[in-house]
Amino acid sequence: MSRMSGRVQVSRWLPAAIIPAVIVAGAVIAPLGASAAVDLPDIAPDELLELVATSTADAFSGTIEQRSDLGLPDLSGAVGASAGPGAGSGPDVASALGLLTGSHIARVFADGPDLARVQVFDQLAERNIVRNGDEIWFYDSSDRTATHLVLPADYAERAEAAVPDAGEVPTPRELADRVLTELDPTTVVTVGTDATVAGRSAYELVLTPRDTQTLVGAVSIAVDSETGLPLAFEILARGQDAPAFRVAFTDLRLESPSAELFAFVPPPGATVIEHTVPAGPKPNYGTGNGTVEAPDNTVSGEGWSSIVELPAADLPADLVESPLSTAATEPVDGGRLLRTALVNVLLTDDGRLFVGAVSPEQLLDAAKGR
Repeated sequence: MSRMSGRVQVSRWLPAAIIPAVIVAGAVIAPLGASAAVDLPDIAPDELLELVATSTADAFSGTIEQRSDLGLPDLSGAVGASAGPGAGSGPDVASALGLLTGSHIARVFADGPDLARVQVFDQLAERNIVRNGDEIWFYDSSDRTATHLVLPADYAERAEAAVPDAGEVPTPRELADRVLTELDPTTVVTVGTDATVAGRSAYELVLTPRDTQTLVGAVSIAVDSETGLPLAFEILARGQDAPAFRVAFTDLRLESPSAELFAFVPPPGATVIEHTVPAGPKPNYGTGNGTVEAPDNTVSGEGWSSIVELPAADLPADLVESPLSTAATEPVDGGRLLRTALVNVLLTDDGRLFVGAVSPEQLLDAAKGR
């Protein structure tokens, strides 16, 4: 949930580190996957960027599909195993890895900056994230747990760190915002092939790294030609024709949803957890006391080859001890490596985590301080 929810961002710290944060910190592209080609009036790259930046499409409903093809086994069935936000166990490794594999479907509803709902459909369960003014609800049908929190008056100034993990599918707008706010001369911006996405005509905004060391070949954003709303977001790994990661609307209605969708009431028999948003800007993840703290990180390198480091003290124990973590990684000198076509993740023997859209060798050098 991004601008559609007033920047109430649910912090999926591991997926956010592996995909969006790496792109933000940070080649020939195939045409954006879409249903049909169209012929729109010509537009310059800076004009298309301005169209996105000034988009006011804040009332809509639709279906979003996320697909990942990173070379990992499909762990999407593990997503529903998450302990849920505020449960006191910290971010769930199964949920984190599951969001990076397979295909995931979500329904999204928004009406202005303070009304939003996301319904994520797992194999045998459903998760709901609802914002209605200063109230937020997370509901997971797999364990019938509903977590409730009230945002403080100064929430906007404290950004998104105070909101717990809910493992939602990101929207194209959320991902586009993260990338476009960090544009700099390390990126070539062009306009690609016009297309139709979710029944709407769209321009293609193409971002190509100048850096030849990054694994990212290009980022492609389908932009609604009328409203400037991002309709699809794709990342291509260097040397590959098919997207390694894609989030796109499959249907979209640009009108206010029913107000009833934002009036969430926990189902009968649900366990309700009241979650406290801490007073400071860095809540504590995984303390087990109903509050959370966002992990600190440091960034080395520049642009698309940046490497994010999370210190050992900020990593939850279940990341290191989880059998899924072991199954998804391979042993390397000094730790274990999660290897994908787009990004690599190194968990060192001393507990630090290094993430970057760079080669394993570059991660190992960063871990050794080279």
